[in-house]
Amino acid sequence: MFSDYYEQIEAIVLNLTLLVLFAVMGYAIHDVLKKNDVPMVGRAVVYLVLFLGAAGFLAKGLIQIFYESSGV
Repeated sequence: MFSDYYEQIEAIVLNLTLLVLFAVMGYAIHDVLKKNDVPMVGRAVVYLVLFLGAAGFLAKGLIQIFYESSGV
């Protein structure tokens, strides 16, 4: 039974790991920015870059879902 769902389990674990990784990176970046008293504009730029990286992974996942459901 485990071998039947191996690819699906692997995909779920990968997505959860990436989610945790982005959360830890966000916390680390927040801590560094807070300790170094970075201005609000700098913080906004850093968080925007982190968000765009996460959004890229999300877009990749959605594109994969659409391709696999259409049979490509």
